[in-house]
Amino acid sequence: MNHANITRQRIAEDQRINHTAAIFGVRFSLQLEPSIYRIAESIAAEYDGGYWEFYTLSNGGFYMAPVAYEQFQVCCQNGFEGNLSADALGITACLYVYSFLSFSGYEAFAQTCAQQYHWLREYMLDHPEAQAILGAID
Repeated sequence: MNHANITRQRIAEDQRINHTAAIFGVRFSLQLEPSIYRIAESIAAEYDGGYWEFYTLSNGGFYMAPVAYEQFQVCCQNGFEGNLSADALGITACLYVYSFLSFSGYEAFAQTCAQQYHWLREYMLDHPEAQAILGAID
């Protein structure tokens, strides 16, 4: 499958609040963003917080990833163990959280998370670390 036409663009610092509010409403800062940080902490013991970049995808998707240059050793509940770049860790954490929150009791938010999961997964399939990310989210 070729998804090379899906591109990402970094969201400027002064546009983050408006962009995330337009997609997720208040649930971004109350539920989604903290959950993404918690998942990153739980699967990558070396991750200890920091600045994250926000990205918009040309297919409508959104994800965020920590700014770091090192690889993270990842250990997931599904038995996957491996190394992920900061970008791949962010994609993985977002996919985890989108999947989980797609079953939330807030129907519109759940549908948004489900759609974001599919858009991000489509983009991820052309990521250099796609196989490792797939292993982590399986």
